Amino acid sequence: MTANTTVVRTKPLMNMKQILLMNLGFFGIQYSFGMQQTAVTPIYSFLGANPHDLPILNLAGPITGLLVQPVIGAWSDRVWSE
Repeated sequence: MTANTTVVRTKPLMNMKQILLMNLGFFGIQYSFGMQQTAVTPIYSFLGANPHDLPILNLAGPITGLLVQPVIGAWSDRVWSE
């Protein structure tokens, strides 16, 4: 190689089995998130939350994730390791 040669690494393409397994994992994450959300309302009620406050309490987690995840993602994009 000469001094002016640039090496470009490409990502390997995923085959159908890998794509299906990845989607199965995402389905599991979404399913567990839904189960968690249904279990939280009775807990809030048990802790004495006002029934009128339950919708905002149920939205607190997803809204926090919506705001925090892009910040963490942008921060992690700046971290390099070999």
